[in-house]
Amino acid sequence: MKVQNITDIEKFFKVVDSCEGKVELVTGEGDRLNLKSKLSQYVSLANIFSDGTISELEIIAYEKADIDKLVDYLVLG
Repeated sequence: MKVQNITDIEKFFKVVDSCEGKVELVTGEGDRLNLKSKLSQYVSLANIFSDGTISELEIIAYEKADIDKLVDYLVLG
């Protein structure tokens, strides 16, 4: 799923950490980074974070419950 305009990065990563299954970030080159890894979280922040927001990124979650958590976060904040 493509997500846009994440303004609270800390809360976004808390939601990712609460997911039971694998959650991946797809880079522009097509590589997949495990977002549940703290190292990958820092690398992804360094590469795509600017001006206090993440404008757009593509993430993949494999469990239905995890997808629901992420969608709830995106819709409700």
